[in-house]
Amino acid sequence: MNEFFLIPAVDQTQEFIEIANDFANPLDLVREAISNAFDAHATDIRLEFETELIAGETTSVIRLTDNGEGMGRTELQSFFDLGNSTRRADKTTIGEKGHGTKVYFNAKKLIVDTQRNGIRYVASLDAPFSRLHDRKIPEVIVREEPSETTSSGTTITIYGYNNNRRDRFTHSRIRDHIYWFTKFGSIEKQFGNEAFANVKLHLKGLDQDDFETLDFGHPFPKESDTVNALFETHLVQAPNYYCRKIVKNGSLPNHPEVRYNAIFSVEGMRVKYDNNPMLRHRGYPAPEGAYTVQERYGLWLCKDFIPVQRKNEWITTKGTEFTKVHAFFNCQALKLTANRGSIDNTPAEILQDVELVVRSTYQEITESDEWLQLNYLQEEAEGYNTVETEKKNFAFRVEKANRSKIATYKNISLIEPKRESGVQSLVVQLMIVEPKLFPFTVVDYDTHEGIDIIVKANDTIPVHGSRLYYVEFKNILSTTFNHSFENLYSIVCWDTDLKHGDIVKDVNREERKLAVAAPQDENDYTHYFLDNPRKAHRIEVFVLKDYLTQKLRVEFRPRTDADVQ
Repeated sequence: MNEFFLIPAVDQTQEFIEIANDFANPLDLVREAISNAFDAHATDIRLEFETELIAGETTSVIRLTDNGEGMGRTELQSFFDLGNSTRRADKTTIGEKGHGTKVYFNAKKLIVDTQRNGIRYVASLDAPFSRLHDRKIPEVIVREEPSETTSSGTTITIYGYNNNRRDRFTHSRIRDHIYWFTKFGSIEKQFGNEAFANVKLHLKGLDQDDFETLDFGHPFPKESDTVNALFETHLVQAPNYYCRKIVKNGSLPNHPEVRYNAIFSVEGMRVKYDNNPMLRHRGYPAPEGAYTVQERYGLWLCKDFIPVQRKNEWITTKGTEFTKVHAFFNCQALKLTANRGSIDNTPAEILQDVELVVRSTYQEITESDEWLQLNYLQEEAEGYNTVETEKKNFAFRVEKANRSKIATYKNISLIEPKRESGVQSLVVQLMIVEPKLFPFTVVDYDTHEGIDIIVKANDTIPVHGSRLYYVEFKNILSTTFNHSFENLYSIVCWDTDLKHGDIVKDVNREERKLAVAAPQDENDYTHYFLDNPRKAHRIEVFVLKDYLTQKLRVEFRPRTDADVQ
């Protein structure tokens, strides 16, 4: 019998690729740059996003500059290494895994210019991402020279980051990301920590001409008057203007050595909209990258006072209560994944303790007198808004009815459809008096999944022995189709903006070309088909606007004052 040892090895190239790809959000680069600047004790940070014409190609150029302590040889080696961090034993710093700077490898070129103690290093790395995919560990060329100044600091320049895609780097998006998901947007000032109050960040996004100087700390709105005082001014709209902050510090009940800091800011909708320019709402032209309250607010778990992951299910009993809360719970015992995108590495017993504290705090808030008053006013406001909305909707429907086009066929009044449900109603009306109008027989109606009817061919075969198909109703048929072409017999639409030869794609990205055939004689009609040469069945499209005119001689006209239908 032979005995031998196996020593597990690491595929270095693959690990570099995996870690570089692990940062799915391109803005993770901003978070890592800011974290490194804080770990280097910087007080001035500059983030600049621009483009340059390089070899005839418009190339994104990102410059990340800080006045921190700079890097020596050891720190520079760690910067480019994977899993090697000089700060792992330092609990006062953010970086600990040696993974963060690998986000910069997703680029065409990377230059690190750093200096400290009178020595300057300029490290260049060409085509790191493409070299990794060629199964080669990129080589870094470093130039060492005396520094021309006594100051310290680092500038990182990244060319062609993220395959040169740059839509995420608008000024408003970066600014929002900084204040929500980086150390510069830390919540720690709310707990009396002013250590970084004087740190400044200068930002210039791709669509910005000048730098904007930002102040440290996540922006919270000011607290409002009491509910009763707000009611005097805003009546039933008072809940929209309400804001109250609850700040807590303590230890986990079953792990008293583990400290936490929590802030729950209960905010009305008007308060949120006035405090956050990235919130999308009616009548407001929100910037590119805007989001809804449901997509951003609720409870965020944090480490290093930086939000990592939402846990709205801990503060929800009915469905959307979390939208009232702008809350953060920081605990240094949380264990993060390599890309800092999740707290799922945290031991279960720690998470259970955190959840216990969160639920207890939220219960205190919801059982308070002000919360009960707030809910009462909210219910009153919803009732008032429902009445007002119904009035507006009714006025809109009346105006729409007066503007509708109508037609009459065999004493049946027909109304030109404005949406998919109207198309279905029109088809049902016509099939009552013209059962053979379409080359199929309806066997089932169901709009639960958006596919409207199931049909079989017009033949004498019983339903149980016949092949069944879908027929989909559309108001306007366009180039994108939100269902599969599989098992689709026909499409019935009111109109289409497509022309002969246009391509339509379904949800499976199957492509079909629209073919339009003119009528052969006065008894024929214009035929529309979605064709795929590799598929046996051509999907016929019935464009009712043409089909009804040519088949039934039905003409729709504007409704007049004399019409009684």
